[in-house]
Amino acid sequence: MADQDAPAAGARPHQRDLTTGPIGKTLLAFAIPTLGSSIVQSLNASINSIWVGRLLGEEALAATANANMVWFVLIAFTFGFSMATSILIGQAWGRRDVEGARRVLGTAVTFFFGVGILVLIAGELAAPDLLRLLGTPGEALPLAATYLRTFLLGTPAAVVLVALSMALRGSGDSVTPLYFMLLAAALDVVLNPLLIAGIGPFPALGIAGAGYATAIANWVALTGLILFAYARRLPLTLGGRDLRFLVPDRGQLGTIMGKGLPMGLQMIVISVSSLAMIGLVNAQGVETAAAYGVTMQLWAYVQMPAMAFGAAVSAMAAQNIGAGRWDRVDRITRIAIIQVTVITAALIGLFILFEKPALGLFLGMDSPALPIAIRIQWIATWSFLMFGLVLVLFGTVRAAGAVVAPLLILAVGLIPVRLGFAGGAQGWLGSDAIWWSFPVGTIVNLVLAWLYYRSGRWRKAKMAPTT
Repeated sequence: MADQDAPAAGARPHQRDLTTGPIGKTLLAFAIPTLGSSIVQSLNASINSIWVGRLLGEEALAATANANMVWFVLIAFTFGFSMATSILIGQAWGRRDVEGARRVLGTAVTFFFGVGILVLIAGELAAPDLLRLLGTPGEALPLAATYLRTFLLGTPAAVVLVALSMALRGSGDSVTPLYFMLLAAALDVVLNPLLIAGIGPFPALGIAGAGYATAIANWVALTGLILFAYARRLPLTLGGRDLRFLVPDRGQLGTIMGKGLPMGLQMIVISVSSLAMIGLVNAQGVETAAAYGVTMQLWAYVQMPAMAFGAAVSAMAAQNIGAGRWDRVDRITRIAIIQVTVITAALIGLFILFEKPALGLFLGMDSPALPIAIRIQWIATWSFLMFGLVLVLFGTVRAAGAVVAPLLILAVGLIPVRLGFAGGAQGWLGSDAIWWSFPVGTIVNLVLAWLYYRSGRWRKAKMAPTT
């Protein structure tokens, strides 16, 4: 049932009605804060790695890298669940069904907090075993276990914070999540050296201090977001009789898990493909491995616009689908394709223009790995233009509830095609086969994604009703 008190467009400074107005301007204004959140998180991780490496050394840096990978595997599915939450809320918001959106939010908050607690307990009990499964070097294992156990203390807050951020984006607010990503990152960056080295009144906790810093930052940011929501009376805020929505609704929970699982599996597919690719690269020798590692640092930033616009398209399309504005959905997709192509092309051009100093910053201008890194960039980096188009198409079809086809398309492009080409074509391309596998796999993904989008089958998919 639609809520008569549904907020009008512009009723809140950061709340956008994504079903009306000029699509290009609205989409860009909505996507930029999402892109900002991704940049903040990446910079936060990079700066924390610098602190750990400089203050504790290479063993500690390796320990945190391994522990972070274990943590990522443990929570990978929550990304899919949070995306499903965002789409459900977006569709409800498009129908002006505020009560339905709040019902989804209440179920999601309780579910994500429960998942966070389970991950915390499992990680605390099995930290050393999980790290051994990953192949963590023996000398780094005790440090990694210590870091993981302290880092895990912030997991319930971290997953709920992500869920609330995705929920807000589903309701048309991408700015408020950026504020609290900034808060979490700033606290993390400041607390890391204080707790690692024991500066001022703070205890010297070593690598445990790095874990505690992140955990504290997540809990403070989550608390701040909740207080802000109530102080500003954000439309999704649960109060009074709406607090009953914190008792999970079986139907909503089933949809979040059923639709979120395939999206979470995509993170697993990406991780498996990445690990296998690293194995192929390592077989080429240490210089090639170093060159690839540095190139990946730059690629992390090149692909950010694609990820931000994919998420923005998903939220915007979901609202319009909920409002029955199918005429706008195709236009949103077309405009997003243009915008993400222009922004990604500009970034790639910038990196190519300054490739030697950018890569040399990590490797040194005299490094024998530098020419290899430059070759990798010239062969593979342009494929991220197509990757952006794939994520925009995926964002649109997911907004309707079609989540299995994107998973299958991604799996085909990344595993049999990319990995198959990287390994099978080395007989005639040498190590270049690994780098050419990126555009080859992405072309296959793009063709399949476009064919599925054009077929229109995704329009028949359904998310569970929010009432």
